[in-house]
Order: sequence, then C-alpha cells, then structure tokens
Amino acid sequence: MAGQSERAAAAAVGRPRSTLRDWAQTQGASPEVPTALAAFCACEEGVQWLHRLVLALQFVITLRAGGGVRLVCECLELSGLSAFVGASYGSQQGLNAALEQAVVAIAAEQRTALAADMAPRAVTVCEDETFHPATCLVALEPVSGFILLEQYAADRTAATWTQALRDACAGLPITIVQGTADEASALRRHIEGDYDAHHSPDLFHLQHEVAKATGLTLTRAVHAADAEVASAEAQLAAARAAEQAYRAQRHGPGRPPAFAQRIREALATLARVTVARDQAQARQREARALIRALGEAYHPYDLERAEAQPPERLATRLEGIWQQLAGLARAADLPARAQAHLTKARRLTTALLATVTFFFATVQQRVEALSLAPDIEQAVLEQLIPALYLERVAARSTHAEVRTRLRALSAEVLAPLLKPEHPIQALDTDTRAHLEQVAGDCADLFQRSSSAVEGRNGQLSLHHHGRHRLSDRKLAALTAVHNFHICRADGTTAAERLFGHAPPPLFEQVLARVPLPPRPRRRRPRRSKVAYLTPLAA
Repeated sequence: MAGQSERAAAAAVGRPRSTLRDWAQTQGASPEVPTALAAFCACEEGVQWLHRLVLALQFVITLRAGGGVRLVCECLELSGLSAFVGASYGSQQGLNAALEQAVVAIAAEQRTALAADMAPRAVTVCEDETFHPATCLVALEPVSGFILLEQYAADRTAATWTQALRDACAGLPITIVQGTADEASALRRHIEGDYDAHHSPDLFHLQHEVAKATGLTLTRAVHAADAEVASAEAQLAAARAAEQAYRAQRHGPGRPPAFAQRIREALATLARVTVARDQAQARQREARALIRALGEAYHPYDLERAEAQPPERLATRLEGIWQQLAGLARAADLPARAQAHLTKARRLTTALLATVTFFFATVQQRVEALSLAPDIEQAVLEQLIPALYLERVAARSTHAEVRTRLRALSAEVLAPLLKPEHPIQALDTDTRAHLEQVAGDCADLFQRSSSAVEGRNGQLSLHHHGRHRLSDRKLAALTAVHNFHICRADGTTAAERLFGHAPPPLFEQVLARVPLPPRPRRRRPRRSKVAYLTPLAA
C-alpha cells in the first residue's frame, strides 16, 4: 500500500480508516507477535489472507462441523490471530450472523440463476420429518442429492407438506412424478392426492418391520439357549469332578454313587440343549438372510441375469420369502406382537409390485417418445437401461465382490451396443448422448428407499445436539451449504447435478460479501487481586 493515501488504502482492504490507523500504530506493539507476521498482516495481501482464514474458520466450524462461535474465538486465541482480529464473542457472533445471511442470499441468487437455464425434468422426491424438537420437513431429490425443502412447520399434515413443497419448488422447471417415503397417511395423501404422483414404499421401513418381528425374539432365544448350554456344561463338569474326587479317596464298604448314570444324563442334557441352541442360531441366521433377500429381490431387473423382472416374477419371489418367514415364525413360536409386524410388512407387497409396474410403464412411455427404430428401441429397453441400472446398484453396494460382479455384468450387457455394426453406432454423437441421458434418467427412476433423507435428518440432529437450537436462518444456511458447497468424489455439488450447470464457488462469493471484523480493542491491564486477609503495608 506504499504511495497510497490513507483513504485509498482503507478502501482497498475494505476497512474503516480508524481501523487502518490503529493497525499502523500497534504494528509490532505486542511482544508475543513476530515482527514479520505483524508486518505481513498490515499489508494488503496479509489482510486478504487474514480475511480468508477467519471466514474459513467460521464457515467450517459453524456450518460444516456443527460447532459454535465460542470455538472460533478459542481457535483465534490459541493461534495468536487474536492480535490482528477481534476474537471476542460479540465480534465473532456478528461475523457469524453476516456469514449465514450471505450464504442464504447467495444460494437464493444461484438457485434463481441456475433455474433459468435448466431443462425441464421429471423427478422423484424422498420425504420425511425430523424433530429437534420442532417438526422439520425435509424433502430432497435422491439422484442429485439436492435438498428441495428443509424448514420447520407447525404440523406435518398433508396440506402443510403440499404447501411447503410447492413454495420450495416455485420457479424450478421440475415435475414431481414419484414420492418415496414411509407409509404415513399424510405423506401418501400429499403425494397421491395433491401431486397426482406415484407413492413408492420405503424398502427400509419394510425390512425394519421384519427385523422388529424377528430380531428381539430370536436374539432372546439364542441367549437363553447359550445359558442352557453353559448350565449343562457346568453340570457335566461337576458330575465328572465329583467322580474324580470320590475315586481319589478311600471308602469303606457300600455301594458307590451312580456317577456313570449322572454323567450320561448330563451328556444327554448337553446334547439336547446344544441342538436347541444350534436351531436357535440357525433361525436367527435365516431371518437375517430373508431380510437381505427382500432387498435383493426388490429390483426391476434381475441382478443375476440383468433381465427385466416384471411384477409377476417379483410377486413369486416375494411370496416365497414371505412363506419362509411364516414358517420361521411358526418354528420360533413368535408372539402375537411379532406376528403383527410381519403381517404389516407383508401388506406392502402390493405397493412394491405397483412401484415396479409404474417403473416399467414410465420407462416404456419415455423410450417410445424418442421414436426410435424398432431394433434400437429394443436394445435400449433390454440392454442399455438394465446395464445402467446395474451400474447404479453396484455403486451403492457396500461389498467389493458384489460391486465387481455387477459392474462386470453391466459391461457384458453393454458390450454388444459398442460394436461398430450395432445400429446405435450409426447414430450421430448428439443423438447417442441424448439416448444415454434418457436411459440414465430411466434407470434413476426406480427409487426404493428414502435413506438419503434419513441421513440428512441424522446430520441435522448432530447440528441440533451441538447447538441445542437451530434458528430458521441457521437451518437455511445449512441447506445452502449442502446444496451449493459440499462436493461428491467427482467434484460436483448437488446444485450442479440437479441444474446441469456448475454455480460459482459459494465460499469465494462469501469472501466478496462478508467483511473482516475489526481489530481487537486495546486491552487494559487487569488490576491484581488483593488478598483480603493480608494486611496492607503502612
């Protein structure tokens, strides 16, 4: 800033002249601050670095990590930066308020700008409520992960859900064709009645009902069987020890105790309870396997052969699983309450089949709208879309061998389409790209779980536990950070995946809008504490 006037220098760094003058007067005044650092923080580049660092601390600690302003103050104190920027709670609280306001405003501006260039899309929404303790309505688009709605509401009725979602989606060229959620009547009425869309049941809640029916009862049975086995082993050991102790001593005439009979009875008891324990463990393993089988079966395409799985075939597979669960319930003698959970879960079979029917009908409609040649249309329906669906299932799988197998099967199904003689290869590049985009949207249509919104609810709960209360502004700022800042492994934000265009970096825009807080005030020396019982010198 050499050669500039004081007014120009203050305007260049965005600080009042009084603050700039104070920096010049106090530079190097504190013996704890290195002279070189003090000189750097007094120049324009140093102020910009300090500005970025302080805002980064505020952004990460309060909006990403769920911490509070006091942690930012402590970080500034421990790092020594409190010598250059106000580290009091009041100054940092004001900075935090300005940060949140800027984040919310920038997100709203970016949303409007991106929506103007967005192509119309038909989307699915995953919905659920969370409580901390006020009711918070959360809805997101599962493919992009973009949060469409995240706000507090007085209740969770269908009318409240519909009004909130319509307000949240105002200005966005999207059409909601499906809602994935639990079986709450308000959510069903809101999706099916108000939006005239398909309601897709949540597979997690179905599996959870089965787990509630079998988990606790079978676990108790295994624990009881383990206890009986341990007791039988102890009785057998005691009988053998008693025989050894008897034979180790000399005895007079008379008939000895029937040790052999006692040991045989103990062995028979141990064998019986061991078989019972093995049966209890086998039933527990079977129940877990059947719960997994429900998830493995509920797909529009067979994961073993990549063939379409129409509702009739899916119904047969599901009926076989329910029959096995019913037999397991009889063998384990499950109580009436557990049987009720199984019945409730089984009733969702109709909804599962309806979702698969909706999927195939919508896919057929979208592909027919492309007006493709018959052989290309058949390849898209029977090869391209199943292959892309398998690739998406593989990406969500938690087991490496399953991922490898599904990706290999996907590549095998796609291989014929990549040959030069295939009719698809005769299409121009733009047509093939559009075809792939439509096929990908079709593969993304099948959404069987609202786990994404469940995970978001968990994140909000952690923020609430850390702060004890989330204001409307804080909640809106957290939503904006999720949509416009957090990136996946491919470097894309949720906004970019939904709108198709990358917005400017959120944090860089925050830097341009939120000023650096003022310098710390000069601290007066504290008076030493006087001992009340120590006499003063005359």
